[in-house]
Amino acid sequence: MEPETAGELIPQILHPKKILVPIDFSATSKKAFHHALRFAEQFGCEIILLHVIEPVTAIAGAPLAVDIFSDAEEETIAAEAELACLAASSGNCSRSFTSAVRAGHAPNEITKAAKELDVDLIMIASHGYTSWRHLCIGSTAERVVRAAPCSVFVVREKEHDFV
Repeated sequence: MEPETAGELIPQILHPKKILVPIDFSATSKKAFHHALRFAEQFGCEIILLHVIEPVTAIAGAPLAVDIFSDAEEETIAAEAELACLAASSGNCSRSFTSAVRAGHAPNEITKAAKELDVDLIMIASHGYTSWRHLCIGSTAERVVRAAPCSVFVVREKEHDFV
């Protein structure tokens, strides 16, 4: 009996039915979306686009702007429209898309959505922040990898295109 090739193993190991793609509308997150499109073509799976609106945190000593809270609804509507445009840009209406906008801490909302929606794979962008930016901001992708209930495919900002 001959050993199986890598191409034969991949469908057995990973055959996602639902892919969650967190989108922050950066070029890297759109790149993750395009990777998800390729997976969807290969495996015929559903793509779920998710945008998380993080609450603005007040800085000690800074004046609090009252209109911060009134912008949340406008931001949600704008994000929903942008997600719809992104899905429409795929050019293939036969593919199944769902989109959602949530408010909260991005890593928490992404992992909660993955559990609630029973996704098989999260395809997330990593912006590659290093040094003080990573320490101050933290890595959403890294936190999702640690807490995700499923496999996570991390798309780096600078990588070779393989699909």
